[in-house]
Amino acid sequence: MTSELTTAGGAKRAGRLSRDLGLAAAAYDAGRHADALRLLRPIVEAAPNAGAARELYGLTLYRLGRWKAARTELEAARALTGSFEQLPVLADCERALGRHVAVEKLIEELRQASPPPEIMAEGRLVLAGSLADRGRFTDAIAVLAPVEPDRARPKPWHLRAWYALADLYERAGDVPRARQLFRRLVTRDPEFFDAVDRLSALG
Repeated sequence: MTSELTTAGGAKRAGRLSRDLGLAAAAYDAGRHADALRLLRPIVEAAPNAGAARELYGLTLYRLGRWKAARTELEAARALTGSFEQLPVLADCERALGRHVAVEKLIEELRQASPPPEIMAEGRLVLAGSLADRGRFTDAIAVLAPVEPDRARPKPWHLRAWYALADLYERAGDVPRARQLFRRLVTRDPEFFDAVDRLSALG
């Protein structure tokens, strides 16, 4: 990253850009996405070949709901770095834009890359959401089925998958299965999203 910034404007300017990138990352982590965007824009303009900056810029735009711009930046970052880690986010941008075929292609590409389980789980969530957007609840449930079994020590992505599955089961009319998963979530983490309220509503 330092070499990319140095190429963009020399060593002296690279120091300032690097500092601002650190500030932008801190703002992003703190949820101050507008501040992060303000800091990142001149960095990306000065160093368009800085993959890490383009990626953070794309993620910030995504958090702000600017799907087309986020897609552009994430695609650029992917071309620069060759990384597949943000493919689920890129796919979610495509989903938000109604480009469901593009979602399926990206998640298949992710699957072929054999990513770590937490990244693949995020990809499954996006694909399941895309299918559900089109009313294909059975297919969406099948996508998340590998993550459904109970686990003694569930990871955060297991909890997110269980919540999504519970929601899908409810929308598909399988209230008993939805109730079972919401109850499991409440047992594991009583403060997980609105799982308590969802379970209560199911009776």
